[in-house]
Parts: sequence; C-alpha cells; structure tokens
Amino acid sequence: MPHYQQLGSIPHKRHTQFRKKDGGLFSEQLFSTEGFSNDYSLLYHYHPPTQIIRTEPQIDISPSIAEEKMLKHRSFEGFKVKPQKDFLQSRKPVLVNSDCHIVLASPQESMKSYFYKNTDADEMIFVHEGSGTLRTMYGELPFSYGDYLVIPRGTIYQIDFATADNRLFIVESFSPIRYPKKYISKYGQLMEHSPYCERDIRGPQNLPSFDEKGDFLIKAKKKGFLYGLHYGTHPFDVVGWDGYCYPFVFSIHDFEPITGRVHQPPPVHQTFEAHNFVVCSFCPRLFDYHPQAIPAPYNHSNIDSDEVIYYVDGDFMSRKNVTRGMITLHPAGIPHGPHPGAVERSIGAKETKELAVMVDTFHPLMLTKEALDIENGDYVMSWAE
Repeated sequence: MPHYQQLGSIPHKRHTQFRKKDGGLFSEQLFSTEGFSNDYSLLYHYHPPTQIIRTEPQIDISPSIAEEKMLKHRSFEGFKVKPQKDFLQSRKPVLVNSDCHIVLASPQESMKSYFYKNTDADEMIFVHEGSGTLRTMYGELPFSYGDYLVIPRGTIYQIDFATADNRLFIVESFSPIRYPKKYISKYGQLMEHSPYCERDIRGPQNLPSFDEKGDFLIKAKKKGFLYGLHYGTHPFDVVGWDGYCYPFVFSIHDFEPITGRVHQPPPVHQTFEAHNFVVCSFCPRLFDYHPQAIPAPYNHSNIDSDEVIYYVDGDFMSRKNVTRGMITLHPAGIPHGPHPGAVERSIGAKETKELAVMVDTFHPLMLTKEALDIENGDYVMSWAE
C-alpha cells in the first residue's frame, strides 16, 4: 500500500511499552507479506496472537486439474456454479497456474462459526452480486456490488453477507497485489494520469476489539491444505494499528476510463498488478472520437499471455451471446478479436455500457474439473461465419 493509515490506539513510539488499564502490556505484532523488506503494519493485541490450544487434521483442498495444456479459446458460464451455504465450500477454482488461482464462489451464509486466513496468497474478491461487511483484525470494511476487496495474505477475516444471493469472482495471488507502477510516483503517490486516486480507496472502518478468552477456530489455508487452528483468545482483539499493509476496498465504479481519438490498448484499463499477471477493469465509457474510428478492438495475438475476461454487466460490442458471470479464456499462442459483424456494428457508436474484469497472466493457465462442468463447448467455433 502506498499510503499510511492508523486506527485505534497506538503508543507514541514503536517497540516500546504500551500498557493496559490493569498495568499489563499489550502484545505488539508486526504484519508484513514480504518479511521485513517491504510494507508492514504494527498491530497491538490484548493477548499474544500465538496461543493455539488445539488443532484439527488438515484437509486437501488443492485444485483438481483437468487440462494442463491446450490451445483453443474457451468459455465458461460462471453463474452455473451452484450456490452453497458455507463460504469456503462455495469457492471453486476454475483456472490456475503457479502465480494465481481464479475462483468462483456463490456463498449463501455468513461466516459465523470460524475465521479464515489464506497464508499463501493475497486475495482480490470482486463482488458481482451481494453486499455485506468484511470483518478483519484491522477493522470493518462494508462492501457492495462492484467492489474489489483486496486482502493481504495472512489477514484473518470473516464475511457477513446481507443476503443469501452472492456471486464472487476471486483471484488468489501468490505475490502481493499492488497498484500499477506506472501510476505511482517515486514516493508512492497515485499520480494525475492514474484512473483512480487515494480518495477512491476505502480502508478499514471502526475497530471493535474483543478482549475474550475461549475456543476460536481459524481455518488457515497453506499449500493446498486447510488447517483447523483453535486459539484461546479472540483473533479480533486489536486495540490499534498503523502502517501500510492492510485490506482495502476499491469500487470498479470509481475507475475513470482512459479514452482517445482511436482505440486504446488494454493496458489503459489496468487496475492492479502482481508478479506475472495484471488485473484490468472495463467500465462504461465514451468511444473513440476520430471521425473514422473503429470502436471495436482490433484482432490481436496473445503471444505471451493468457487473457481471461469475467463479464459483469452491460452490452459487449465485440462479443455475441454474452451472459452475466460468463468467463472467456483466450490462451497465448493464437490471435483473437471481435466476433463476425462486430466491427461494422461498432462504427458510429458513441459509448459502451460494458462492465468486466480482465486478468492477463504471463504463464499458461490450467483448467480444473469445475471449469469443465460449466464450459460452453461450442465457443471455439463462434468466429466461424
């Protein structure tokens, strides 16, 4: 995170005595996703965050790979993933590689009986349908349709959903998810040409602190296994924190599209970046204003990246038969472009209402068994006249 935030009560100096009303010391914790070498936060707990009282046998939840290698365009109906009550059980990985997992989820119930921690990956949860509150050791983050929830690895959280109808598009990143370098000044500020700024970033609000002892279950994911860790104190016992590493929310509706006289390439839509992949936001915008402009994208070759587009809402002038929650995969090695007739139809159009999330990976993606269950088998032939 390129900007500092503070919430709750903290001592004047770090690594110094900070005492409770009864004279005991608060327990300080340094939280960082890259050791002591990058952004971090300091959190102050009523109790040491180390008191495991018992454990449960681990469960293998690693993705089941169905196709490791392929070279054809694919399409998947994301809303065909069946809703499930439990948040973790509802998460279905569909496209994976060594840099990220792309996951669909349709949970129906809030997380009440346990907390969750992904120890391997930062998580970017895009809220397609639903609303609620992300509760973390840093505080609370309300969310609704169109929000990106960015959660650093190791963050303990619960999600309270406001309804039973929730659709989530999740990217698990095995490297930190950051703002694109091209938008950041050398001192960490989002610059004038960035399509969003710090005012658009919503950090944790409130900080309910639970000074409670008992039996608190944290389900922690590590290397494809889920571990049940029971702690003797409430994980949200933080009275204050400050720093640069914390969960935040950014709405796709606050992304300001960059437009031009002629068609702009996909990097103008870039929203986040990580090691070996980027995330882009396609938002409602005015089309190109050159008198002879062709608004539809030109054919292009994916030579070094797999292109994944998750369709959210609106009309897509370059595609036919698009449904909400649909995913397209255009793999590296073969060109792709507008469907037949889309180029001519786009000429003269003034704007688009499309809304979509794109993930471009620089290593090939593999398909899981869950992906094959929701595949549109005829998509590869949809460019045939």
